[in-house]
Amino acid sequence: MFQTFDVTARPQDAPPRVARLRAWMAEQGLDAFIVPRADAHQGEYVAPCDARLAWISGFTGSAGFAVILAGRAALFVDGRYTVQAKAQTDPATFERVAWPDTSLAAWLKSALPQGGRVGFDPWLHTVAEMEKLRGLDGIALEPVANGVDAVWEDRPAPPMGAMRAYPDALAGRAHAEKRAQIAEALRAAGVAAFVTTQPDAIAWLLNIRGADIERTPIAQAFAVIHADATVDLICAPEKTTPVADHLGDAVRVVPSEQLPTLLAGIEGAVGYDKTTCPVALAEMPGEARAMDDPLALPKACKTEAEIDATREAHLRDGAAMVRFLRWLDEDRPDDLTEIGVAQALEGFRRDTNQLLEISFETIAGAGPNAALPHYRVNVETDRPIAGEPVLLVDSGGQYLDGTTDITRTVPVAAPDPEVAHHFTRVLQGMIAVSRARFPKGVAGCHLDALARAPLWAEHKDYDHGTGHGVGVYLGVHEGPQRISRVSQVPLAPGMILSNEPGYYREGAFGIRIENLIVVREAERPAGGDDRKMLDFETLTWVPIDRRLIAAELLSPDERAWLDAYHAEVAARIGPRVEGADRDWLLRMTAPLGS
Repeated sequence: MFQTFDVTARPQDAPPRVARLRAWMAEQGLDAFIVPRADAHQGEYVAPCDARLAWISGFTGSAGFAVILAGRAALFVDGRYTVQAKAQTDPATFERVAWPDTSLAAWLKSALPQGGRVGFDPWLHTVAEMEKLRGLDGIALEPVANGVDAVWEDRPAPPMGAMRAYPDALAGRAHAEKRAQIAEALRAAGVAAFVTTQPDAIAWLLNIRGADIERTPIAQAFAVIHADATVDLICAPEKTTPVADHLGDAVRVVPSEQLPTLLAGIEGAVGYDKTTCPVALAEMPGEARAMDDPLALPKACKTEAEIDATREAHLRDGAAMVRFLRWLDEDRPDDLTEIGVAQALEGFRRDTNQLLEISFETIAGAGPNAALPHYRVNVETDRPIAGEPVLLVDSGGQYLDGTTDITRTVPVAAPDPEVAHHFTRVLQGMIAVSRARFPKGVAGCHLDALARAPLWAEHKDYDHGTGHGVGVYLGVHEGPQRISRVSQVPLAPGMILSNEPGYYREGAFGIRIENLIVVREAERPAGGDDRKMLDFETLTWVPIDRRLIAAELLSPDERAWLDAYHAEVAARIGPRVEGADRDWLLRMTAPLGS
């Protein structure tokens, strides 16, 4: 069972909580303490017991951190969360810092005197992260016990969800085969073992799923993969009882407190990834060696079985979305609010009888709330949708055969020409990525500009990546593949990504259009060179609202792509819906201009 605790702080809760932390800092002789969003697994979503940043500041975004000093406190957030941070935090307690425009190192150097002591929890910061700070002249970084934990009196207990086996037929490979592949990579790298703290990588490797994090079917654990293809699974043993037979003798379950002894007993180097491994783990006994994570790319490149399964999940989810969008368009109550939108959409997904969980908290933003890229509605922000220019709905489902993530922006009032103009520019960026054909070796940073070019031409942009990796009944956000300015990871067949450009006008409206796509080998057209190229297969089949499209802005090729996409939506989803839903679908997928 998932634990549900309210650990957030209202703005008025922050001053006494920060004061208690400062008293603890004084006892430790610290001038500053860093409070990250992260847990020991560096997951995007954290268990209630690890929601330290939300507890002390009130900020609930999925990225950011705070630094507490004796006389000031700062919350560091990126452009996605500027408005959200302003709304959720007490400005008298927390100053807001634009990050990464201002680095933590630069801020600490200006905020602290020579000889300043900065405390950090070595289980919550990676080796790579702390290496960026080690060169601070005159400032000491002190690994300490967590100060927030010391003053958080009613902190929830760690999650203890039971593991369950994931079918080999859906995974496409048994875990023995996966373990053998990783073991071969370890031998080639000259290490005796590799230690990972990534629950989704462990779930992929061992064909298991868990119930420790809401919306994401993972079990919090560490694992040591040995060059002989055996694995030590580091977690509370009671979590593994249901999967004992599935794991077999080659997977040993080791209680967490025995991890230092285990590592000390390994003969030879133990590899770790600096970008995900906590400082505390890398500094445990034994010979540690930094290396690239050997699980990352095999996990990211889905098998044919996984791709076939996720295709079916997206068709099922697409039919649920069509039923929802038709209801929203024709049958919604006059007093419908954002919370009602999220509840109704989940109901349509549950009607499939195959939804296991939504894949993240539904973003249902009307009017100005749509301008918050990662907005999450609550009873205080809930807004009626009537009369707003647009409603942005970003949502997804967790099914046994796949994880979905889709965004559609739809008109609520009569379409506004300015909104339609920007919607069309966003659509052009999404089409450009969908149609991309590129050589092997091209990374997400190379394709990101395709999505932004229509906006850049008008001196506009958006402050989030264009696409993230997606798992198969795993994390809705997974790495290492991304479409963003900073991603250097070459795209490879089998990688699933989102394609979601957007545009946001603070206080007015927000637009985002998102499909999931999968990298594949491209077919060579007549006249093409005899070389291998890649392109994308679309996985998401749901109408894009034609009422918001300024058709005169589209090129003939863009119109042809949109009409072909809608024809395919009708062909694939039409047989899965009936009556008024099917009639609406056919109207919404008619050729543009008809």
